[in-house]
Amino acid sequence: MFLLLTFALYALGLVLTAVGSRLAGRCATWCCALCGFPMWVVGGTVVSLSVALPQLVLAFLASGLSVTGLAVGAALAGAVTDLGLVLALCLLRRSVLVDRGEFCRKCVILLAACAVLAFFAQDGTLSHTGAGLLMALFVLFVLQSIVYQYRLVYDQDLQPIGMGAHQPVRTAAAPVTQTMAFPAMNLRNSVKNLAGVVGGLALLLGGAWALLVSATALANLTGTIQALWAATLLSFGFSLPLLAEVLHHPFGSIWKRFAVRCRIYPPAALPMQMLNSAILSLTFVLPLCSLTYRARLPVGAQFRAYDIPACLLLALVLLGPPLLQKRLARWQGAVCLGLYLCYLAAVLAAPLAGA
Repeated sequence: MFLLLTFALYALGLVLTAVGSRLAGRCATWCCALCGFPMWVVGGTVVSLSVALPQLVLAFLASGLSVTGLAVGAALAGAVTDLGLVLALCLLRRSVLVDRGEFCRKCVILLAACAVLAFFAQDGTLSHTGAGLLMALFVLFVLQSIVYQYRLVYDQDLQPIGMGAHQPVRTAAAPVTQTMAFPAMNLRNSVKNLAGVVGGLALLLGGAWALLVSATALANLTGTIQALWAATLLSFGFSLPLLAEVLHHPFGSIWKRFAVRCRIYPPAALPMQMLNSAILSLTFVLPLCSLTYRARLPVGAQFRAYDIPACLLLALVLLGPPLLQKRLARWQGAVCLGLYLCYLAAVLAAPLAGA
């Protein structure tokens, strides 16, 4: 009975985090637009942060409660899942179109973050110098995202690349840029969206607390390490709404209508948003956990042996063809998915102590 209640709490946490993050993100972007922020600033900051909100809030709560295994696992395993599962399926199932320069620069930032983690966490804790360098990479990421959104809005010096040897041809009838529709700016909508931000964050906090309690209970009940549940139930659960979007909502239903209504980025931007989410997990979530923990953040053997190398390999696979051949390839998705399955098998078959 206790196990059944734990899984019920886990399912409730997934629903609350999915609904809360989408609602808070959508309403926050509208509130920023109401305050007069240019959309290229909102797109480079609020939108990217909204995608990584579930991992951010869960890691923040876990580090504040000194549950460091789940805090670090939510960030690292979340990054691996974003790249190795969601982005890989995007490459396999969609005709992905990205800006070559932006994609390569983001991959380089991801590689730099992995290198910082590998070097400054090799003794089992993330040093303050390492956390500072990750925050510097986060600032670089934000500035780069704002510049890219500006160039995207004003159509300046873009290099769109897609699948195969033939590159997409841009015409006036089929522009690369897409804009999001917002409701009319009046008092009623302003109050409604402000309430949506508060309500969404409240749902997100409640869902994160439910996931944290259920994952901790499962770890204690089964005698396993917390990193195991961060790499499986938590990271996979966070990816379910994104997987539904990648698979074009195979079961339809209420979630599809809600997701479309609360969309904060165009559907074609999903691959780049997954790359952004992985970068934010490493460069923003982990330093924030270090600040909340108020000490050198423990990074267990499980993360140093599996998560960081997996993220490094995924970034290299994604960077190769755009950098060298100026295109994307479907085999990148297959390789990334294979790497993710190998990572998952290693985590399940040979978990390491001290995580």
